[in-house]
Amino acid sequence: MPTKSPLKTPVAYIIFNRPRHTRETFAAIRAQRPETLLIIADGPREGHPTDAERCRETREIVEQIDWPCQVLKNYAQQNMGCKKRVSSGLDWVFEQVERAIILEDDCLPNDDFFVFCDTLLDRYEHDERVWVVTGNNFQRGQKRGDAAYYFSKYNHCWGWATWRRAWQHYRVDMPFWPEWGTTADWRHKTLDSVERKVWSGFLDRVKNGEIDTWDYQWTACAWYYGGLTATPNANLVTNLGFGPDATHTVATGDQEGVPAQALGPLTHPTVIQQDRAADRFVFNHHFGGLEHPDRWRSRLRWRRDQLLRAPQWLLKKIKSLV
Repeated sequence: MPTKSPLKTPVAYIIFNRPRHTRETFAAIRAQRPETLLIIADGPREGHPTDAERCRETREIVEQIDWPCQVLKNYAQQNMGCKKRVSSGLDWVFEQVERAIILEDDCLPNDDFFVFCDTLLDRYEHDERVWVVTGNNFQRGQKRGDAAYYFSKYNHCWGWATWRRAWQHYRVDMPFWPEWGTTADWRHKTLDSVERKVWSGFLDRVKNGEIDTWDYQWTACAWYYGGLTATPNANLVTNLGFGPDATHTVATGDQEGVPAQALGPLTHPTVIQQDRAADRFVFNHHFGGLEHPDRWRSRLRWRRDQLLRAPQWLLKKIKSLV
């Protein structure tokens, strides 16, 4: 049986204190035999007595390199937190390499994820419009466009890839916020008033230090500069990390996210532009847009105005129910 060719695109792997998840996701990386592996690790937290042992065990797992591979490590001795650890770690990654596939320890990819990222990193290497290749799809089975992927403004990061040319624009402190939130450009890029309100809230809380994260900033930077994300028409990565020991995806018991699937033939879109309908769906169903109180208030106002314009609509409704 022929041996799989090594993956030439460098893989950046982000770990912390979850050995069970790391065993599973690292096995998927090992199967690809990347020629270059960059490992980012956070250190144990103060006041968490099991962290030191769990961090040590997790690091031992990723030491098990049994294929020819250049391994680069960026390990923190003390805990830096999600925001500083991931942002500084990825800064370090793109000081070393021009492009990378990025996985966290709780993100389990389908094999097609690596092919998808590798192919698109080549195809759009010099296209400044495209910033990210993601393995995530939250369309609940709906296919967008006539190709294997479409373009979105949402740069989902549960398994993704990018280039140094895009990451160089990342600013963890978002120096353009909140001033950008008052501009016509912000309103143009967030046409839905509810979406505008929700994301303004996210970014305000990040700016004020209320959320310890790095990824909302990455989304804001991509929007600010107009970068698009190539999004597969099948979900290629499952997030295994929902559970009581998660940092952000906390749940009462261990859970898995959207199942990973095969992509099928890798066909390419003829046009590079944002699929606004797909992005509306993501906001409404993944970021809670449909349940937002403002959405319900706007629906009630719309119904009220409809009744004032055409009261016969209500009469027809009553008759249909009688």
